[in-house]
Formats: sequence, C-alpha cells, structure tokens
Amino acid sequence: MSSDFPMYALSEEHQAIREAVRAVCDAKVAPYATAVDEEARYPQEASDALQAADFHAPHVPEEYGGAGADALATVIVIEEVARACVSSSLIPAVNKLGSLPVQISGSEELKKKYLGKLAAGDGGFSYCLSEPDAGSDAVSMKTRAVRDGDDWVLNGVKRWITNAGVSEYYTVMAVTDPEKRSKGISAFVVEKSDEGVSFGAPEKKLGIKGSPTREVYLDNVRIPADRMIGAEGTGFETAMKTLDHTRVTIAAQAVGVAQGALDYALGYAKERQQFGKPIADFQGLQFLLADMGMKVEAARQMTYAAAGRSERGDKDLTFFGAAAKCFASDVAMEVTTNAVQVLGGYGYTREYPVERMMRDAKITQIYEGTNQVQRIVMARQLLAGIQSEL
Repeated sequence: MSSDFPMYALSEEHQAIREAVRAVCDAKVAPYATAVDEEARYPQEASDALQAADFHAPHVPEEYGGAGADALATVIVIEEVARACVSSSLIPAVNKLGSLPVQISGSEELKKKYLGKLAAGDGGFSYCLSEPDAGSDAVSMKTRAVRDGDDWVLNGVKRWITNAGVSEYYTVMAVTDPEKRSKGISAFVVEKSDEGVSFGAPEKKLGIKGSPTREVYLDNVRIPADRMIGAEGTGFETAMKTLDHTRVTIAAQAVGVAQGALDYALGYAKERQQFGKPIADFQGLQFLLADMGMKVEAARQMTYAAAGRSERGDKDLTFFGAAAKCFASDVAMEVTTNAVQVLGGYGYTREYPVERMMRDAKITQIYEGTNQVQRIVMARQLLAGIQSEL
C-alpha cells in the first residue's frame, strides 16, 4: 500500500532520483525487510541492489569515482530506502558518516584511496567515536594512539559501531595527547584487515536488527602515519563537523520510516471495514491521519532545509542539523506509533510492518546524539546568536 508521490519544490533531477530509488526499493529492498528483521541478518539483497544502482554511497564526489550526489539528493536516497527498510538505509547513511571525515579533512591521497574504494563498492565505511564510558561525553574517550616511528599504534574499545564487521574501513577517533582534552584527539583510517582489529558479538536490539551493531577492539593496531585524517589534534573538530552534516541523514531516515508507516496506515484505513464502511470514513481516524501527514510534511521540509545548509556549509548548519534530526525523529516515533494504533490489534503483530517501523523509528531519537543532546546543541546555537534570519 502506498500513497502517490508527494510533490515538492524539487528539481527534475532530484525528483528523478526519488523515483529511481523508490523503484529499486519497491523491487529489491521492501520484499526482504520482514525477513531481515525476523532473522536479524544483514540486508545483503538491499546492499547488492543499492550498489548496482550506485546508491550505496551517493555522496562520494565524481572525482573519486562516486555519483557526486549533493546533500539533498543523498537525503532523498536515504529517505526512500528507510521508507522500505530502515536497516537497509543505514548502508548509504553510515557510508557517509564513516567516510565524511576523510572527505572533510583527509589528504588528497587518503581521499583518492578510500573514497575511491568506497565508491567502487570495495567495502563500506563505519564511524568509531563512542566508547563504553564515552557516549554523549565523547571527549572522555580512552582509546589511545601512540606514535612509533613512521607508524601509529592504536589500543582501545569502540562501542555502538554500526555495520561493524561488515564494513572494510573505519574512521577511528583516538587520544594522541591526553593533556589537551578535545584538542588532543586525532582521527585515523583503520582497515578491517589490519592486524589487531576484532569485533564483539552483535548487539541484540529493539530495532534495526538488520544492521549489525558491535564493539570494535583495537589491540596494538599498527597503521602508517599517512592514515591520520587531517593534522594531529584535529580529530574531535572533524568528528563534530561530520555530525553537523550527518544528523541530516538521520532526519531523512526518520522521515522515510514515518512516510512508510503513514502510507501503510492510509491504505489499511481505506480497506478495513467496520460498522458497514471503511474506517477511513470516521472523523476521529481522519483527524489522526491528518496530524500524521501534517507532521511528516513538516519534518520533511525541515530536513530538506537542513540538507541545503549542509550542501552550502552555512554557519547555522549546526542548529538546523540538530533541529531536523530532533524534530523528524520525534515525529517518526509518534507517526509509527499512531500507525500501529490505526491497525489496532493487527498493528501489534509481526504479520504487519508497522510494528517493525515503530521499533526501527526509536533509534533515530538516540543515535548520533540523543534528542536531549540535540536540544543542548540547539540552545547553545541560539544563545550564541547563530540562527538564520527569517
């Protein structure tokens, strides 16, 4: 069940991207979403289909072999994949998250090597910032990198790493000078094949079960010095700049899963008969559906506005990225929960997709900074006077 394509003030190129991604997802992602969730397995069918269509890492610039999609096009890709399967949407989303530090701060040699490999489909890219005792307080990380001649040696544990074990490449934040706090953190590219890299067991999660989340263990991992991303001590700054951009992709995930739930609820409401007529004819349900649609559209417009700021690198991106992620994820949780309500008892069973969508939506309020953290970020920006003038 699906609504017609909504119309936005998008260019023909962006609308064509939406249609192309939706076609791929309807044919090769959505049919496997239930099995991926039930079996808690990596969505290989979706991965293969997205890679074949060059939607697995659309943000990679053309000069490195990528599709060269702008921030809005990348958001549309992630939104449409999430509409079908949130676990699968983490393929393009995490590939951007993991590789964007290289794109933002890496040397030209690093960009050519690793962005090129990502674009070619030689392996995914994950992002290693959080640790067992350093989540929201990322500056308190304990992973260390010590210089040894022409190499760096890394030791530590990273937690909550999306697609760990599947990705071939990892952006790892590590302390290179403990005395300098955030200015003593540096970023590195670590490869899955590097000696000393290993992974914990997959976490047993409420949702996004098709995207493996594992700890990454670094045991005397020796890497060449040219794998440092940017200058020593700039890793935390790069990490925060990355999140400014990639929080917009989490907003896109939230919009996508909310749209998928709304689409299903609308179709069900028109088909389900009670008291001799479709339940869609009852005003109480109409009000519920109207609110769902209104909030999805508001979230989408905020997300697209944030994507524009991401593409331009506007000074108020930090505010808009946090606001879009926070608002859209709250909307996604509300809309998916209401979709379950529309289906009644059926919605509460795994026979129908909305309960999976509700479980998947929850993570968008948590990862890349909880929504409580997003509100702190927004407040700081407002207090500093960094917000666009209307």
